[in-house]
Amino acid sequence: MRIVAFEQEDGPHIGVITDRGVVDLSRLDPAAPRDLGTAIKTGQLDQIAALMAKAGDSIHHQIEDITIGLPVAKPGKILCLGLNYMDHIAEGPFDKQPFPAIFMRSATSLVAANQPIIAPAVSETLDYEAELAVIIGKECKNLTEDNALDAIAGYSCFNDGSVREFQRHTIQWTMGKNFDKTGPFGPIMVTPDELPRAATGLKIECRLNGQTVQSSTTDMMIFPVIETLVYITKAFTLEPGDLVIMGTPSGVGHARKPPLWMKDGDLVEIEIEGIGILANPIKAE
Repeated sequence: MRIVAFEQEDGPHIGVITDRGVVDLSRLDPAAPRDLGTAIKTGQLDQIAALMAKAGDSIHHQIEDITIGLPVAKPGKILCLGLNYMDHIAEGPFDKQPFPAIFMRSATSLVAANQPIIAPAVSETLDYEAELAVIIGKECKNLTEDNALDAIAGYSCFNDGSVREFQRHTIQWTMGKNFDKTGPFGPIMVTPDELPRAATGLKIECRLNGQTVQSSTTDMMIFPVIETLVYITKAFTLEPGDLVIMGTPSGVGHARKPPLWMKDGDLVEIEIEGIGILANPIKAE
């Protein structure tokens, strides 16, 4: 399924995207779940599938006519990988790491599709990073290669917007990775059955004002999805609604000469094959 969280006058809704448009679950059944993040956290994705089995030819909206929300509005943990594509490592000051480099983002840094990324007043060094987002669907600890994929509710696009100046103030990256409204996430969640196993081999790109600035595939990850989930759950209990953000390929703005920063009036797009396009304008604080 291709599931979208969106807003109506009466609050959040959940829609399933078909070739013809968006099926609004609450139009099929007033008792249907309305918040996608809550539906993931409470194990209601099967209920969504059951409703769609009865939907027939129902279409209630077109995707361009709805206000898209975050796939998970209030994730518990947002765990991000740095240095997970070899070509990205080669354009920076770091060496290949023997283990996944994990850092965390906060929910206040997230931005829904089509909403503005806020370029902070304190720095001009706002950078883009096209990334695959893994949305966790069940509580899990000490995953193995055999069962890691069972923990995934779906996949989405992510833009790990980074204020490089603040990222480099210390050896910890937290400040530069957590400015308010710098981390676009969406526009939809795609369930694993719609994509190749572990989301491998998907083309991933970033475009800034229509120019392709990053282009790679997800099979170029140093630590792929399964290996990453196995490693993370040695320490963390992952919970439904948590996010794991899988790192970015080469082409980021700080590595260019001269550097290419996102600024007021720009439009940035992250596209992942089989998932869709996450587009956001840039607005000065």
